[in-house]
Parts: sequence; C-alpha cells; structure tokens
Amino acid sequence: MSLFHKRRKSYNPWLLPPWLRKIRFFAKSICIPITVFQAIRVVFIPTTGDVLLLFLLALISWLLWTDII
Repeated sequence: MSLFHKRRKSYNPWLLPPWLRKIRFFAKSICIPITVFQAIRVVFIPTTGDVLLLFLLALISWLLWTDII
C-alpha cells in the first residue's frame, strides 16, 4: 500500500508530452457522458455485453477522474 501511495505523490500530468495531455483531457471530458448514456441503455435493454461495457466505462471514468491514469 505504501508503494502505491509513494507513486501517487510523484505523479505530475505536466510531465507528459503535450499530445498525450490533450488526449487525456479529451477523454476525461467525454467519458462521463458516454458512461451515462450506456447506463441508460442498460436500464432499457440489459444484455451481457452492455453491462460489461458499462462496467469498463465506469472503471475508466473513475481512473481518469482520480488521476490514476
């Protein structure tokens, strides 16, 4: 646990290349609306693939908003 905490402190997004920062910013701004749309789809037509896609999108959204990736 302490290794993760130590790595978390040293993360600085400004050290990334400019093109990667732009992609990350775009992904961060678009990921939540896509996840909400997928959640609405799952409510009306719950298939296994849609549920798995929703879980994957929710995980990516959480990782982006907590600055883990």
